Amino acid sequence: MNLLLPPYKTNNLFAITDKIYIFVQIIYEVERTKKYEYVDDYLLKIRSKGRFSFTFEELKRAFDSSEQAIRRKLYRLKADNKIAIIRKDFYVVLPPEYAQNGSLPIFLYIDDLMKQLGRNYYLGLYTAASLYGAAHQQPMEYQVIVQSPMRAIIENNTRINFLVRKTWEQEGIEKKNSAAGYFNVSSPELTALDFMSFNGKIGGISRILPILGELIEEMKPSGMYKIASGYPQISSLQRLGYLYDKVFNRQDLAKSIQRALKGKATQNILLSIASPKQGNIDKDWKVDVNVIIENDL
Repeated sequence: MNLLLPPYKTNNLFAITDKIYIFVQIIYEVERTKKYEYVDDYLLKIRSKGRFSFTFEELKRAFDSSEQAIRRKLYRLKADNKIAIIRKDFYVVLPPEYAQNGSLPIFLYIDDLMKQLGRNYYLGLYTAASLYGAAHQQPMEYQVIVQSPMRAIIENNTRINFLVRKTWEQEGIEKKNSAAGYFNVSSPELTALDFMSFNGKIGGISRILPILGELIEEMKPSGMYKIASGYPQISSLQRLGYLYDKVFNRQDLAKSIQRALKGKATQNILLSIASPKQGNIDKDWKVDVNVIIENDL
């Protein structure tokens, strides 16, 4: 046994016998390497540290039980709605207020999950917009941006969709705090540009338009220029520039995008990826306005 306490130094006021000191060291070491007898106790320890998630490997290190015995216990805890499985061998603790739904908000475990998978990520699109008060998405449906394909996660009432962007500038990612720590989320400006990139996969321009209008309140022209300058998809800049210029009458944001486009090659593109070509080209932005736009904001 390695005894890790520092050597005890006596002074004029206190003294300790060798036997008592050794006993204290032994107790310290036992507590430090303690193997838990009950999984329930370990879950309480996790929550006491402000965590909500744990892995199967973590439990194997904490218990002397066989793998089969631990999995049986986890099965019972899941049946009792005390835990939920997010991905193979990755679990979350369900406090009483979330037990009925059988799922936990993504903000309480996403950072731990992506670290365990070794993936860069940020919460984007409707999930990010909801954090800025600009989206009323269906509960427990989330969008996570990653750099390589991942299968969607569907567990109880939770669905996590992963969308791919191969690279991104870190300055467009903000850190927000939750009860479990920090997680990554796209800035309002990056969120708006991503809506343009993925508009054919997430409901089309008509669904996105009201959210863009609400996100405007969170944007600054300087921030838009900074994010737009490093954004790799020129067509997304054209779409967003057109909307902020011609639909929302926010020339300050549109001019920031124009500055970012300066010197870059542009071509005629569709406003809605999901709709056919119409030939109704806006000459300022080279955007084929191929959908009817109704802006009530």
